[in-house]
Amino acid sequence: MEEKKLVKPGQTSAQESPWPAEDRLLRLLWEFSWFVFCEWTPKPLNPWRLFWLRLFGTKIHGTPFVHQRARIAIPWNLTLHDRACLGDRANAYSLGQVEIGARATVAQEVYLSTGTHDFARSEIPLVTAKITIGEDAFIGARAFIMPGVTIGARSVIGACSVVTKDVPPDVMAAGNPCRVLQPRTPPAS
Repeated sequence: MEEKKLVKPGQTSAQESPWPAEDRLLRLLWEFSWFVFCEWTPKPLNPWRLFWLRLFGTKIHGTPFVHQRARIAIPWNLTLHDRACLGDRANAYSLGQVEIGARATVAQEVYLSTGTHDFARSEIPLVTAKITIGEDAFIGARAFIMPGVTIGARSVIGACSVVTKDVPPDVMAAGNPCRVLQPRTPPAS
């Protein structure tokens, strides 16, 4: 997991922001725009929400669904593939990259956290690592996904799980910490 992490440059103390002033201003503009133009919209206005996400740099492939009450910290760090779903009050704390694969579902109140801190250093710098959700994966309600984690394609993460390491494809996993419980068998065709 170490090779996936990126320490934000320029942070010399725990009290100092690792973000340049331009980034902080753009994030403020994003939060204002989402609140004013998107948060109140009904579900059928998903294309309108996708328009605003694209405007702020989200990489969108096909037609994903983003719930109006989803929270996205930094939209230019988010990649959504066709028919991916970011559910009600799901939180993409995208200080680093987040990629949600085709047809993957991130259920309600899931927390995708790409940021943590390096507590071994006195300045406690921000550390980010990409989260990847594989295609056709399902992340159950209120699960917490830690920085640098990859959820394999077609895997299911149980509700309220805390995922601290990669989950392979085609499994069912749950718990705190999350562990593989059994293979996920494909539905009969």
